[in-house]
Amino acid sequence: MRAGARVQSEPMPDKEPRTQLRTAVYHGDGQGVVALLRTQGWPDDSLQLIGDGLIAAVGQHVENATGSARECGQSLRERGWSGDEELADQLDALLGTGPIPLLRPLPVDLEELAGVLEGDPQDGGGRLDLRTGEVWPMAAIENARDMGEEDEDASDDEQRWRWIHHEGSRAGYHDMQEFIGTVSDPGRADRLDIALQGRGAFRRFKDVLARWPGELDRWFAFADDRQRGRARAWLADAGYRAVPAAQR
Repeated sequence: MRAGARVQSEPMPDKEPRTQLRTAVYHGDGQGVVALLRTQGWPDDSLQLIGDGLIAAVGQHVENATGSARECGQSLRERGWSGDEELADQLDALLGTGPIPLLRPLPVDLEELAGVLEGDPQDGGGRLDLRTGEVWPMAAIENARDMGEEDEDASDDEQRWRWIHHEGSRAGYHDMQEFIGTVSDPGRADRLDIALQGRGAFRRFKDVLARWPGELDRWFAFADDRQRGRARAWLADAGYRAVPAAQR
């Protein structure tokens, strides 16, 4: 991360520690998050994930969490991806160094939200339960209706549901372009750039990356963090902020 001079900067060597980090964040395990960051380092393509973990850690008064959260907030502002400012504001408010965002807390799984926002447009989007934070893909909604568990009128309750419309593939395509700019090997970067030309760019891009497993893992982390940030920004526009599962 660009703030690597201020915090432990050894990169995560493979996807396993990142998987452990994601698991700790999902379970609201603040102590586990801080321990992983101290032993495995801070990957600069996972600041959104790290920030969510540190929100839980600070709330649980985990030792060293405050300093790490401060560093994470600074790095988010320096990076400036979609959703980074919203997360930095949330961290600052939690630390008492900034105003409390006027957003209602909701325990939303940002990965699930991102999956509906940027999934296949043929899937038809979905909805967000404003009471529980549960994300419902269209297939789940239709299944509930087919099973007689819900009528269509109930889906129109704006006090309970926020509809999620698919936002297309433009952001994902831009992610690939941005990622190519981070590839240090000119030959690899050229091949990836060629892969983006014409129809089927997403598939070709991943097929080319598959030749270099390390780059492929780095791409997945890069894309996941950008999607997580966009989901957070969408949620903020709707008037909500994601909170850890432990705050449900």
